[in-house]
Amino acid sequence: MAKIDEARALIYIMVTVAAADAQLSDRELNRIGVITDTLPIFEGIDRDVLVEQANNCTAILADEAGLETILTLVHDTIPPRLYETAYAVAVEIAAADLHVEQEELRFLQMLRDALDLDALVIAAIEHSARVRFRLPSQD
Repeated sequence: MAKIDEARALIYIMVTVAAADAQLSDRELNRIGVITDTLPIFEGIDRDVLVEQANNCTAILADEAGLETILTLVHDTIPPRLYETAYAVAVEIAAADLHVEQEELRFLQMLRDALDLDALVIAAIEHSARVRFRLPSQD
């Protein structure tokens, strides 16, 4: 398997969580685009690279051991200083369509385990996403 850099590993995470429920929603795809357009870690990544990496990721996921391959690749590529960033972008994509499916929750659990994240960090990242994606009052 070809070696990838940190930014591409983060793209793999976002694509994997978006594909976890077998439905890549427009909201999830748009959010991936927004994240890659705005976060400094993705500087120099254009839409062509994003599409290429998304296709590479989905090809890996099509394999029987694809999910484990992605998690190993991510763990081996991303330095510990970006573990929280990795989890934050995953949560952002999971929350993008305003409902997190069981498959997405399972992937998030697997990612937390692979990155050995602190429980307080996890809670803070998840709370932040809930606040950002809260719907307006239905009064």
